[in-house]
Amino acid sequence: MDNRRADTIAAELEQMILTGQFSDGDRLNEIKLAAHFGVSRTPVREAFHKLSTAGMVEQIPRRGVFVRHPGAVELLSMFEYMAEMEAACGRLAAARISDTALQELDATNKICERAVAKGDYERYYLENERFHRIIYSQAGNPFLEADVLRLQKRLRPFRKMQLQLRGRLAQSMAEHVKIVAALTKGDADTVAALLRDHVAVQGEKFHHLLAGLKTVAE
Repeated sequence: MDNRRADTIAAELEQMILTGQFSDGDRLNEIKLAAHFGVSRTPVREAFHKLSTAGMVEQIPRRGVFVRHPGAVELLSMFEYMAEMEAACGRLAAARISDTALQELDATNKICERAVAKGDYERYYLENERFHRIIYSQAGNPFLEADVLRLQKRLRPFRKMQLQLRGRLAQSMAEHVKIVAALTKGDADTVAALLRDHVAVQGEKFHHLLAGLKTVAE
């Protein structure tokens, strides 16, 4: 029960940070937040730990927990690295993916399509994570999978923010369909290129992401 509550609190705090209710450098008061959420301090501490793992806050011994927004260079570097790791996973998965996994990707895409029709960003993102994790698993490389899962968690709030850009849900969905088609054909080069472009935030995509973060900061 505490773990589920901690997950809920972490998600709510994440949203509060991304919508500007907490600014970069703000100290999060454990006692006040426990009162706000109507819980003991234990699930709040667990939520802080989850946010720290995701890089949203920094826990400083004997000082407290502080909101942390990554700079533009750090964020671009993380997305660049993520895009290359996703491409590597896709290349390996193209040769190794099972028929069962392909069916799971199709099923996940159907749920994503319904989420797009409803404009349900949260639901879409949850299924989007599942979509990518299937590909990571089917790459058949546990070291690569562990690394990409770690960075997926780190970039989660910023990837969710991207999905709220006008037209991005439908665009992401179309990219998913092409990725599954290339995986089905076993076309490693195409899968790698599609996944790299799907994840990368260059040009206009990066401009919009930074604009969103700037709005939050202001």
